[in-house]
Amino acid sequence: MAVSRRCRPFPNLKRRQDRLQRRKLENLVAVITGASNGCGRAAVREFIKEGAAVVGADRDEENGQALSEELQSDRFLFVPADVSRSGHVKAVVEAAQATFGGIDILFNQAGEIQVQPLLQVTETDFDFLINNNVRSVVLMTQACLPSMLQKGRGAIITTSSVSASTATPMEAIYCTTKAAVTQFTRSVAVEFRDRGIRSNVISPGFVRTKHGEYEMEQLRQLNVPASEEDIRTLQGRMCEPEEVARVAVFLASDDASFINGADITVDNTFTVI
Repeated sequence: MAVSRRCRPFPNLKRRQDRLQRRKLENLVAVITGASNGCGRAAVREFIKEGAAVVGADRDEENGQALSEELQSDRFLFVPADVSRSGHVKAVVEAAQATFGGIDILFNQAGEIQVQPLLQVTETDFDFLINNNVRSVVLMTQACLPSMLQKGRGAIITTSSVSASTATPMEAIYCTTKAAVTQFTRSVAVEFRDRGIRSNVISPGFVRTKHGEYEMEQLRQLNVPASEEDIRTLQGRMCEPEEVARVAVFLASDDASFINGADITVDNTFTVI
């Protein structure tokens, strides 16, 4: 029987095809650090949803493997790694190249927090934050750039913090590390703009993660205002990890093709008022 042109057979299939065509990161390969928890974990889900193949790296092997089992996707590979160590960084990049053929996107999400009076900060404390918040970003960026440059395009996204621009009591070293990665990421944008690389920063306020909740608890213990009411005053409510992850998807996609060297605050006016 002939089918009239006005008929639209298999409407569900057509909608599915349209949805696949609209996926922002189709056929791209992303490396996400800090992938086992919080914003990194949310980003893994969002990137895969938008069509990317993802290599997730994290020291937390238990939660990373649990995420892999949850996703059951051939487009996700978890690599246990401490990305402040060059040998581990090399292993992550080699895994991405061997499994998916290269790297298009790097999301530097891994990071740590310490809350303590400046006069109590030891050299060990200082090195811990510098290694985890700055060294890791530099090493991962250096390691992923060659694959991007070979392709003639790439997107780098680094999670900083509103603490890079709004100093917080008892977080002098943390604030310093976030200011450092903000400027590093912007400098990468300037250096590699004409070679097809975009490099942008996301600066969240307080996010509902273990990291964020630990920070609030530690601040309260040191008599720094950080109650739920204080957070509502600063930014209306707690930010959800998915809200950070979706900004990362946008910055990684062609929708942000002319955004380079930007610092996107995800803070609901925290840094405005």
